[in-house]
Amino acid sequence: MNIKIDVNRLGENTEVFVAGEIDAYTAPKLREELVPLVDGSKPSLVINLKGVSYMDSTGLGVLVGLFKTVRKNDGDMKLTELSPRLERLFSITGLNDIINISAKSEGGVQ
Repeated sequence: MNIKIDVNRLGENTEVFVAGEIDAYTAPKLREELVPLVDGSKPSLVINLKGVSYMDSTGLGVLVGLFKTVRKNDGDMKLTELSPRLERLFSITGLNDIINISAKSEGGVQ
């Protein structure tokens, strides 16, 4: 199981492209890459999940923890381009009502 994480800084905004599977094996790597991006003041983060084929509860936990850190630092976080499977996962868990989810990547947080 592999995960690929590409980070693009666009001024004050950061866009992250994630591909592969997010599970108990790969979630620690995702956390390690993303937490430093939101530790500052007012982080603006867009996470593109177009390339994610699978996510389990461990992956959800990483994203929820990241979301809490972003909010604590008065920032914004958006998830984009979720597959129908991931959209359903976020819907079932109710996270789609808490985390900003957009169908398309817009290159910034709004």
